[in-house]
Amino acid sequence: MMNSKVVPKYYALVAVALLAFACSLASAYDPSPLQDFCVAIDNPASAVFVNGKFCKNPKLVTADDFFRSVNIPGNTSNKVGSNVTAVTVEQLPGLNTLGISLARIDFAPRGLNPPHTHPRGTEFLVVIEGTLHVGFVTSNADGNRLFTKVLNKGDVFVFPIGLIHFQLNVGNTKAIAFAGLSSQNPGVITIANAVFGSDPPINQDVLTKAFQMDKNVVKYLQQQF
Repeated sequence: MMNSKVVPKYYALVAVALLAFACSLASAYDPSPLQDFCVAIDNPASAVFVNGKFCKNPKLVTADDFFRSVNIPGNTSNKVGSNVTAVTVEQLPGLNTLGISLARIDFAPRGLNPPHTHPRGTEFLVVIEGTLHVGFVTSNADGNRLFTKVLNKGDVFVFPIGLIHFQLNVGNTKAIAFAGLSSQNPGVITIANAVFGSDPPINQDVLTKAFQMDKNVVKYLQQQF
């Protein structure tokens, strides 16, 4: 039989052990994905990458690994009148594991960065030149509310992770903005491209019912992409 004086001390030790175990579980979480998917594989020799990028030998790293110029304006001669120059880990290797990236967005007069989402990153936008009408739409559970603002030079706006958002140049001159994102590879899904330009195409019956419009309209839209 256990001594009665030892019992309280015993339970105290058990309580401390359980608390430590609970804390270890709380801190043991899966890292956020850094690509659309990462299928598990048993043989490392057949792997193409880890969740992120393999690391360069630190002894071989140079200043150029942390540098990239975005001084050259993007070509906005396209249907939407905008161009996004991304600076993710794909373009700037030094971003690997740092959890951030950047993009320069150039707008022609009345140009649009069409509705899109970043599945792995929150976006922080600052206007360098021009006037932009920006906004994002909340999730279904929040009633798909639209938050919009007109931004001028020096203004900033935040687009929460995963929410559909857009930027429209409402001026008659060009506009420039820079966006910081909270992932080295935030990803981007342009809504119109994904819905009407998927490969292979989404069944037209699906889109006809989802958008409540004539199948000929769906067919026309798919042809645009």
